Amino acid sequence: MSEKQKTIKQDSVTLSGFGLHTGVKVNLTFKPAAENTGYRFKRIDLEGQPEVRAVVENVADTSRSTALEEKGARVGTVEHVLSAVYALGIDNIIIEVDAPETPILDGSAAQFAKAILDAGIVEQEAEKQYFEIRENYKFSNPEKGVEILAFPDKELSFNVMVDYNSSALAQQFASFDFNGDYVKEIAPCKTFVFASELAFLAQNNLIKGGTIDSALVIIDRDFPQSELDKIADLLKRPHVDGKGQGILNAQDLIFSNEPARHKLLDLMGDLALAGMPIKGKIIATRPGHASNTEFAKLIRADIKKQLKNPKVYFDLSKPAIIDINRIKQLMPHRYPFLLVDKIIEISDHDIVGIKNITFNEPQFMGHFPDEPVMPGVLLIEAMAQTGGILVLNSVDEPEHYSTYFAKIDKVKFKNKVVPGDTLVFHLEFTEPIRRGIVMMKGQTFVNGSVVCEGEFVAMVTKNR
Repeated sequence: MSEKQKTIKQDSVTLSGFGLHTGVKVNLTFKPAAENTGYRFKRIDLEGQPEVRAVVENVADTSRSTALEEKGARVGTVEHVLSAVYALGIDNIIIEVDAPETPILDGSAAQFAKAILDAGIVEQEAEKQYFEIRENYKFSNPEKGVEILAFPDKELSFNVMVDYNSSALAQQFASFDFNGDYVKEIAPCKTFVFASELAFLAQNNLIKGGTIDSALVIIDRDFPQSELDKIADLLKRPHVDGKGQGILNAQDLIFSNEPARHKLLDLMGDLALAGMPIKGKIIATRPGHASNTEFAKLIRADIKKQLKNPKVYFDLSKPAIIDINRIKQLMPHRYPFLLVDKIIEISDHDIVGIKNITFNEPQFMGHFPDEPVMPGVLLIEAMAQTGGILVLNSVDEPEHYSTYFAKIDKVKFKNKVVPGDTLVFHLEFTEPIRRGIVMMKGQTFVNGSVVCEGEFVAMVTKNR
């Protein structure tokens, strides 16, 4: 069954807090959105309440977080919000904010995820579309030791490694797939910062809204207490006693590898900017917002190609449900006119068949000797035979019935077929069978693209 798009059920749900870098009080409200809307931030504090689409083309800054900007409207620190929205399977949502940055809250995605679950998740009518990774992708920045890879897989999963060559933060690994519980395993993991960075950030007018409760602070060298106090004063925060290298607020750790899990959380949120849910295995070493969004651009470029020229892929590694010997029992056709090699999918309403084209087939002796091309009429016949197997699968004692085609309509040939191609035939009923009359539509694919399609009317009759 096809999966449906989703949005939130409740009319609105609001969270309030302070922007991490701006320190400004901000209210964030989740609202449901229509099908095919995607993720959109809405600056309700600006004239006209402009929307900012959460797509990687709108990334404006990745220096300490991910910021988006469209037509002059800007929203910062979007990654935690988007991570929760994406992980919970939301496809369409409006995220209203009344300030230039989302609230940092406790530095994790936990409260965003809770708000979405409290609002409820509802299916919509439109089908959910996935971008299935079918080739290897790679982004690397050797100077920073960054590498992000993607490999084909049936579901989305992440493996993340962080290593900052710091004695205070050892090499860490984190992994997650969607059989796990994002709300418990990933969402609560806080952002982290090295204490040596705090003075620089504060002096550059950043982290105005940060607190000891909104990040894990890692003391990565020996700090005299006076220096820690100075940093606290810069941040206008209470003094905290340092106890050597390590995580200053380690009592707040939920997992021993929480920094790596948070990097995974960030990566998920940044990849949401690709604009379509992904199926594939993602492996990342030392990911950050800049590298994450560059990687998302690679995916986004191919998503745009897919949307412009949609492809449909079938798992050709599936074993035959109906092999050639069973096909010969069902069908009267024989060499050189049996044009289906096997059936890999069949249901009450559709069927998927396979034919491998080779130069040894007799039609290429005359069509054409110097440039072999599969005749269009044989593509139609192969689709008809596949449809015939679907029809015969719907009757008792199929060996005693035959299917005769009465009409072929709206046939289009979109590309030539040559030896070496693997043809995938997809036939489906357009109407229930009535009084032996069958109505179907069919498509032939090569490498995911349609090369031939048409509509068929046939009659199934018992053999004499």
